[in-house]
Amino acid sequence: MEILSTGEADLMRAAEALRKGKLVAIPTETVYGLGANAFDEVAVARIFEAKARPTFDPLIVHIADIEDIGLVARELSQPARTLAHALWPGPLTMILPKRPEVPDIVTAGLPTVAVRCPKHSIAQRIIELAGVPVAAPSANPFGYISPTTAAHVIAMLKDRVDFVVDGGPCDVGVESTVIDMTGSSPVLLRPGGMALETIEEVIGPVMVPKRTAHHVGEPLSSPGQSLRHYAPSTPLYLFEMGELEKALRSSSLAGASDSEAHTMDILHPSVALVYTSARAHEIEALHIFDAVEALAPDGDMCEAAARLFSLLHEFDARRFRAIYAERVPEAGLGRAINDRLYRASKK
Repeated sequence: MEILSTGEADLMRAAEALRKGKLVAIPTETVYGLGANAFDEVAVARIFEAKARPTFDPLIVHIADIEDIGLVARELSQPARTLAHALWPGPLTMILPKRPEVPDIVTAGLPTVAVRCPKHSIAQRIIELAGVPVAAPSANPFGYISPTTAAHVIAMLKDRVDFVVDGGPCDVGVESTVIDMTGSSPVLLRPGGMALETIEEVIGPVMVPKRTAHHVGEPLSSPGQSLRHYAPSTPLYLFEMGELEKALRSSSLAGASDSEAHTMDILHPSVALVYTSARAHEIEALHIFDAVEALAPDGDMCEAAARLFSLLHEFDARRFRAIYAERVPEAGLGRAINDRLYRASKK
């Protein structure tokens, strides 16, 4: 693995590496992506190998400019076109009918392709210089916490990556929102860095389906739909807002996700992850946990999203035996945060 800077000479090296079938981890506004030439089946296969990612999980294809969408998508409905012009570049991925030039390994054999135009100058420049669309899932082992710094990528993937472009920490901190635009009505497949409310302001109501169990081997319609995903090595127990004290008083973890009952013998050392500083002070006063962290000290949901994966990486590094987390308000980026916490809590 070689670490590259964001200087133009290094960006040209990264672009050349992509054209030659190498794997390049690149920064985006959401998380770091593990990039390969989307038209190179062998290079894309290396992504799956490096991440130990199942091939039934499709990849997102990144383009440098809205006008490049025709390279990978066969057609664009008027609502999809409106959405692209309103919210691209940005943390939004659209599912669209794919062109035959896009290899099946990219799309898990589906007739659709996930496409995004990132709002990150370095990512845009690398893709532009490469001259090809770039398939790029998050640059981490499959199912584990996504990387929001180059250091996360290096620690997790090591020599499985040819180059890492160090663009500093990611601004958004959670993956893109995924919207299926192939049917008669838009469907939210994954909440993410683009708020659902913002999307609906542009194209009207978006369907939000209930989570359903996925049968292993069956192609997923979108990345990030595996039940257990974005997970730290440390066990994470998830509660509704304000439920930690109630669980403590009732001597069970009945507030945990899916109402699973656990003994309330707190595993030590343990950490509580809550929304704001005010909430953290309430939990600290219980003198139960070895540490308490606030996702957003002042309640800024954008800050909460940006800090989520970094804190989970930190908790693993500090070798806590358990994480006891509370959901955040289910609005804006809170949907994405709660989705990641939910999937991280699954066994």
